[in-house]
Amino acid sequence: MQSRLALVLHAHLPFVRHPEHDRFLEETWLFEAVTETYLPLIQVMEGWLAQGMQTRLTLTLSPTLCAMLLDPLLQDRYVRHLEGLLELADKEIHRTHWDRDFRELAWMYHHRLTSLRATYFAYGRNLVGAFRKFQEQGRLEIITTAATHALLPLLNHPPSVRAQILTARDHYRSCFGCDPRGIWLPECAYVEGVEAVLQEANIRWFIMDTHGLLHARPRPRYGVFAPVLTPNGIAAFARDLESARQVWSRNEGYPGDPRYRDFYRDVGFDLDFDYVRPYLPSPNLRGFTGLKYCRITGPTPDKEVYDRALALKAADEHAGHFLAARREQARKLGEIMDRPPLIVAPYDAELFGHWWYEGPDFLDLFVRKAYYDQQDFKLVTPSDHLKEGPTLQIVRPSPSSWGEEGYWKLWLNDTNDWILPHLTVAQERMTALARAHPDAAGLTRRALNQAARELLLAQSSDWPFILRTGTSPDYARKRVKDHLLRFLALHEMLTTGRVDEPWLARTEWLDNLFPDVNYRYWA
Repeated sequence: MQSRLALVLHAHLPFVRHPEHDRFLEETWLFEAVTETYLPLIQVMEGWLAQGMQTRLTLTLSPTLCAMLLDPLLQDRYVRHLEGLLELADKEIHRTHWDRDFRELAWMYHHRLTSLRATYFAYGRNLVGAFRKFQEQGRLEIITTAATHALLPLLNHPPSVRAQILTARDHYRSCFGCDPRGIWLPECAYVEGVEAVLQEANIRWFIMDTHGLLHARPRPRYGVFAPVLTPNGIAAFARDLESARQVWSRNEGYPGDPRYRDFYRDVGFDLDFDYVRPYLPSPNLRGFTGLKYCRITGPTPDKEVYDRALALKAADEHAGHFLAARREQARKLGEIMDRPPLIVAPYDAELFGHWWYEGPDFLDLFVRKAYYDQQDFKLVTPSDHLKEGPTLQIVRPSPSSWGEEGYWKLWLNDTNDWILPHLTVAQERMTALARAHPDAAGLTRRALNQAARELLLAQSSDWPFILRTGTSPDYARKRVKDHLLRFLALHEMLTTGRVDEPWLARTEWLDNLFPDVNYRYWA
């Protein structure tokens, strides 16, 4: 009985695009993720493809991320960002000429950035198309998530939940030429009733957190090691905690190994300010450049120089350990199950490369070990498992998320609970507008669709998350208020019948995602 592992990476960033500014600090969230996660992942998969490996990996590409990756303005700005990093790496080669350890690292960064630039242009700057290629060649399954990653249980408004899912489905079609078979519920947040919209969108399965399935009614016979069916026939896959802990945990997980690169020690903080100023995300503030010369070493501020060979050795050891642990886990499960156990290992994609620099190397090494050494163990996607697996138990999962304390606390607390009442009013008004204009055309239709975009953007779970964590609270607060105020302005125009076309055109220019959004979904 061959056991199975489904690796699921969730790639998502909030929609951040500011054409009204020449440079904008928060746009670097995208640029860092492209440089450190998405391009390295494409290079890893190119290696698998070149060697004829029949790999299977599942990847969420959120609609907002795809919109940004395809946006010409952001593509141009990313090229500018990448060229700046190459210039900095070149300067570092000269600055470190008499320091052998640092000079070798400067050359490493220069070679790496040159390689990433070549990959970016080899795909015509279209990373969505790059991932689509791997899906069409059967190496990757791409799934979707809600349109702007809204926490669906907190919307508490069926038309808005429907619009989030159907807008995501439509955008997926435009990017990949087919419908998504699976969905990553934002923050793995499940509440009963969402299946009806998934069924309408022809989505066949979703990912949820461990306790959401373990507390299902009736209790699942196989725990989280087999998918279940909800009463309307949508399959649910739950996260395995053991494999999650080995990769995620700050104390027990692999990324905390002292041989790995230290995320926080960056030349943007360590070198002379005027020297690094041209390459900082904001020219007036110190910040991360991505060039880092230290390894984790230990919990003290004293750090040793990063040793790339030593770090790769650690990644190889950890990949081997992860494979051995999954095999042992599967062996024990196989002794008590009458079907092949499935281990579902979902992670944020940005962990691999951005937060954990060696993450793409670990992923590459693990997949190669699993592929070439496979005996009674293979990699699959959830869709693969549904095709090959036996009959599933029917249960009603429990409300849950993978956030703080397992429910909605991270997105509804004293730092961000002011958002929800405003969203509730806007959502009801959007439905009223959609019902009042069932067949709008021309300027009215443009205004309705822009109102839909502004509401979708205001619903993003990223803004309350940022307010709770305190990383960029002023920016998150401004984004929520801006989108709600634009929505209210559009509502006023539509209810009075006087649409300000120049103002509307500027708003469409500012918030231009989902060009084919359908306001009727709120009706």
